[in-house]
Amino acid sequence: MPIVTLPFAELVDRFGPVPDGIELDVWDVEAPYGRPDDVAITFLPFYFGGRHRWQFVHDLPALELLQLPSAGYEHAVPHVPGHAQLANGRGIHDDETAELAVGLALTSLREISAFQADRANGVWDARETRSLADRRVTVVGYGAIGSAIATRFEAFRTEVTVVARTAREQDGRHVHAFGELLELAPTTDVLVLIAPLTDETERLVDAELLAALPDGALVVNVARGKVVDTDALVAELQSERLFAALDVTDPEPLTDGHPLWTTPNTVLTPHVGGNTDLSVPRSIELMRRQVAALADGRPFENLIER
Repeated sequence: MPIVTLPFAELVDRFGPVPDGIELDVWDVEAPYGRPDDVAITFLPFYFGGRHRWQFVHDLPALELLQLPSAGYEHAVPHVPGHAQLANGRGIHDDETAELAVGLALTSLREISAFQADRANGVWDARETRSLADRRVTVVGYGAIGSAIATRFEAFRTEVTVVARTAREQDGRHVHAFGELLELAPTTDVLVLIAPLTDETERLVDAELLAALPDGALVVNVARGKVVDTDALVAELQSERLFAALDVTDPEPLTDGHPLWTTPNTVLTPHVGGNTDLSVPRSIELMRRQVAALADGRPFENLIER
């Protein structure tokens, strides 16, 4: 009987009816699985440790699908067994990450963290801050999450421009190519990063691009830390010319004494874009569809070309 492994018991308990002939089991991929010959689908844990654990995945000779819980997949591609397919978690974290992107922008522009610090110090200072409305927002990365982010920023009456690997028309929007970023930068007040990490996007936001942003521009990163040249960003923040609101960093987690712990004009969260109480129900929805595809002999969703 084919087995589908889920990383923790809550996913199994809340899964609901299972198609005939398929078994669900809990496996956190922290040790070899007891019945490796029967595993057809493995859903990796949300914060999978990788390293030696990839060998446990390679020890599954009948594995058909390795399911990631994240939209990002670059970390898994080199480790997927040749006989298995890889799927990302497209759709699981769209709303969560889009919420955080807007929340980070508002926290920076409206100085929410500073007002909380004032409260802790007993200071009442009703100073003027910057509004999100009427800002020119450029969203870099236009997959499912990028689209969700663009839609939410538009709801705040901003002027949204979207950028992806290739130029195209999509969802009633003109999508600019990565190669146009330097031209778009001088008219960008808020630069939101949600592009996947690839050879093309590593340090896509470099010193030249940061220098092209106008004074006071805000960089929001909910993608991967390496999409930004960290040293160049730190230099801009230390000069207090730019602002940053970061859910991801390079390195991650930040090392003791790293400049980003203390740079001015900086809001920082510890990679929690997809870490809310919505993750479990959205994960279950996707896994139900993948298990149904297995039972029916249909193609899986969210497959990554390798």
